[in-house]
Amino acid sequence: MTASAPAHLQALIAEVAARQRTRPLRVPVGVIGPRQATPAQVAAAEAVGRGIARMGLALICGGRAGVMEGACRGAHDAGGIAIGILPGDDPAEANPYASVVLATGIGEARNAVIARAALCLVAIGDNFGTLSEVAFGRQFGKLVVGLEGAPRVDGVVHAAKADDALIEVARCALAAR
Repeated sequence: MTASAPAHLQALIAEVAARQRTRPLRVPVGVIGPRQATPAQVAAAEAVGRGIARMGLALICGGRAGVMEGACRGAHDAGGIAIGILPGDDPAEANPYASVVLATGIGEARNAVIARAALCLVAIGDNFGTLSEVAFGRQFGKLVVGLEGAPRVDGVVHAAKADDALIEVARCALAAR
């Protein structure tokens, strides 16, 4: 989320945050994307992570570098919770901003866990792992918002910038009540 977020986004974030104080939604928002991310993708992930945290929602991701680290950093910097679901069995593989680390040892099958556990998913960038998470998300009937080169898959709502993706996340969270 940018420092100069539009007023309607700020209002949506405030509404979700207010509801979180009285009737918390305990389902995290997924942020998915590649470890080898561009600077623009990492910046978008940080903005999305920050916005999710400001809504009072937890974030779930793959817990490693690139987009995942950017999202965790954004959530961490905004005082939020970032859950990292690692493919391996070594928690030391997690990025330093993941506040909860689950070293699953189940390999890429963890992609299905992330997609199933998330309220909705924000896909930033593209690689085969991200594509699999997008496919699982759509298979499970989840809202998937694409950003910064996310896979062009039927049913994915593409956003031009992080603020637009956060509007979709906020609407999804408000509809989940």
